[in-house]
Amino acid sequence: MTVTVVTDSSACLPAELRDRWGIRVVPLHILLDGADLRDGVDDVPEDIYARERVSTAGAGPEELAEAYRNALADNAGSGVVAVHISAALSGTFGGALQAAAELGSGVRVIDSKSAAMGTGFVALAAARAAAGGADLDAVAAAADAAVQRGHAYMVVQRLDNLRRSGRIGSAAAWLGTALSLKPLLAVDDGKLVLAQRIRTVSKAVASMIDRVCDVVGDRPAALAVHHVANPQGAQDVAGALAERLPVCEPAVVTDLCPTLALHVGAGAVAVCVDLNPGGAPAGV
Repeated sequence: MTVTVVTDSSACLPAELRDRWGIRVVPLHILLDGADLRDGVDDVPEDIYARERVSTAGAGPEELAEAYRNALADNAGSGVVAVHISAALSGTFGGALQAAAELGSGVRVIDSKSAAMGTGFVALAAARAAAGGADLDAVAAAADAAVQRGHAYMVVQRLDNLRRSGRIGSAAAWLGTALSLKPLLAVDDGKLVLAQRIRTVSKAVASMIDRVCDVVGDRPAALAVHHVANPQGAQDVAGALAERLPVCEPAVVTDLCPTLALHVGAGAVAVCVDLNPGGAPAGV
């Protein structure tokens, strides 16, 4: 039996990739008007990012332990590699550590130090290793290596959601006053940080594309473009990346999952990168 990879819904993995590589997904939670909605399972209002009395919660130790326990039962104890959203962005990683402690050494928990397909690419790297027959140690090592290869950038059009979310770290004070600016954000060691202050959305998007191209260079890389209620913006970014990075496979383009969309608001566009020094397509 092969090692099973488990992640959470913040990874934004398209169903095709999730099913192809046998990755299991534990839902995060959206708390709306007293209801607990499971991301990716329950019906979530399309305009959830516009609601004010709404919050998010990570997956708890009990539900994570259940997912890991089921995976171990199904793979005859071959092991679980659990890849989760950055510990700096969600309490899910802490819950995963608690769950793993209950189940013993057969569960390895990986902090992706990212979110969205930044997490998804780490889960995919682990799943590819598992599918190739790697043991638990080797699958965990493949995930750890993918964490080091990851980069993620985001442009937001409104600052309200970020200000409410508390996920922006050291840039919070700046966000309180610079209402006329459009921030280019980056994920740095698992934290969402301000990368650049820019006057217009178009210039911020152009800067994001430049940064992705700079970090990729002439190497193969897997790319994912996410958006919140901005499909044309995402397609434009994916098209620009395809033109400027012909050695890379076309970017995966998906909606940002509701638990993340709540924190960045409508119009946001993000790019996640998995550099691949081995030379093969990294993401699929």
